[in-house]
Amino acid sequence: MNKPLVGALLSVLLLGAGIAPAAAATTEDPGTTRVQAKAVTFAGTVALSNCSGSVVRAPSSQPGDPALVLSNGHCLETGFPAPGQVLLNRSSTRSFTLLNAAGSGVGTLRASKIAYGTMTDTDVSLYQLTRTYAQIESSYGIKALELDSAHPVKGTAITVASGYWKRTYSCAVDGFAYRLKEGSWTWKDSVRYTSACQTIGGTSGSPVIDDATGKVVAVNNTGNEDGQRCTDNNPCEVDENGTVTVRKGINYAQQTYGIVPCIGTGSQIDLNRAGCALPRP
Repeated sequence: MNKPLVGALLSVLLLGAGIAPAAAATTEDPGTTRVQAKAVTFAGTVALSNCSGSVVRAPSSQPGDPALVLSNGHCLETGFPAPGQVLLNRSSTRSFTLLNAAGSGVGTLRASKIAYGTMTDTDVSLYQLTRTYAQIESSYGIKALELDSAHPVKGTAITVASGYWKRTYSCAVDGFAYRLKEGSWTWKDSVRYTSACQTIGGTSGSPVIDDATGKVVAVNNTGNEDGQRCTDNNPCEVDENGTVTVRKGINYAQQTYGIVPCIGTGSQIDLNRAGCALPRP
């Protein structure tokens, strides 16, 4: 995983070592054709104590619905979910720092519950907040990012926007891993980035944004750090025939289009809705 960080303590240690968080710094793949309907900013992203995230909505979400925050399952305050474990409607009071377009913190949002969380098949967490989309927009002038309901496409120009580091990474979708195995966990149909997206610890949970549409197509979660095979922090790809491929230095995300059918009225996660294929408890 793009390891969760130990909040302020690690930030202090990094600053003491001369490695400061980059303010709106961007890395970009020189071979990527950038097609932007509008510039990708930090508006709607959030910083967690140990990870990144974003305020997201489904295409059908209403202004009066409680807002949702998207991050990784391995970023949950309860620790890493075990293989096969699914958290659903667990009480939470976790706080999130909401960022504006420039990457400045403009307010604190608070969860009412962990609406959904797992590291099985995907690596995702969804928090339901105490405020609605309309209340957040009224207070801060910031709209939620929309989840794309379609499968992402190879070659798409994307931006990974980390609220924790206030840093963006620009590259493209290089392809998809049939299975991505890391330690005890296995994820399905993972997004593989081109090499320019060198995401680091703390970028876990960042929204992966389609540059052309501004919609969220995936959630950043891991990368092979040392070239090891299928170990923690060194995921490997496994194809339909069981062939294992290790790509040192390459990073990955989990697609989010499959979340959309699971979001029902009032931002409730309903695993019985038509088209919802998220793992069940």
